[in-house]
Amino acid sequence: MKKLHKIENVFFQGDHLHITIDGRAYSFVLSEISQRLAKATEAERSHFEISPAGYGIHWPLLDEDLSIDGLLGIRHAPASKQHGAVT
Repeated sequence: MKKLHKIENVFFQGDHLHITIDGRAYSFVLSEISQRLAKATEAERSHFEISPAGYGIHWPLLDEDLSIDGLLGIRHAPASKQHGAVT
């Protein structure tokens, strides 16, 4: 499986989520990306899982998911399926 993104260095500082995606550092205002994360405790925020394919981040204690494409405002097109001729 091809990895969509390399996600590293996920941490919170004040009301911001800091994350390194594909080697570039980003900072997001929590209230703009997730009310659940904005209102969460430090313990709830610190318990997260990065998807193996690099699709996104999941906070199980909050039942919250953020897609990396959504954060970056991009969209990955699905791989096209090739159809053979029917005989």
